[in-house]
Amino acid sequence: MAAEQNPHSSERADLLEALAKHRDLLRRTVRDLTDEQAARRTTVSELCLGGLIKHVAGVEERWMRFVAGGAEAMRGDTGAWADQFRMFDGETLSGLLDRYGEVAKGTEELVTALPDLEQSRPLPKAPWFEPGARWSVRRVLLHVIAETAQHAGHADIIREALDGARTMG
Repeated sequence: MAAEQNPHSSERADLLEALAKHRDLLRRTVRDLTDEQAARRTTVSELCLGGLIKHVAGVEERWMRFVAGGAEAMRGDTGAWADQFRMFDGETLSGLLDRYGEVAKGTEELVTALPDLEQSRPLPKAPWFEPGARWSVRRVLLHVIAETAQHAGHADIIREALDGARTMG
């Protein structure tokens, strides 16, 4: 069935467009920053702008591994949880943005190639998931959109505290 005839194609396009919009807001928040500024904490939290880019890319990548291969495919990240919110020596904002762009491209290719958004998989065992729960591709995309939007808001606050610039508002 051609994409134009698929009743889910407009929904798929809408979900990917919403995700792209929030990615773009996050990317715009870090415009014109140096690596030092992107690594600077401006609140009492561990969050920095480069770290947020790193975190959101990692979250999206892990969830797309779930879509492609299930809960087992999400495993493999052995670093400390807080490390994904920091920029380390040798990491650059440009490099983090490039990686985020690669993750976004992979997401769009995967989601576009799927036969439908109803495919579901059991969630990994975790205290925050109901035992035996399953998520469809649609639900995963909604989660990634929400995660990206939430962190775009965090980034806006951090950027405003850093130099007064704002992306939203």
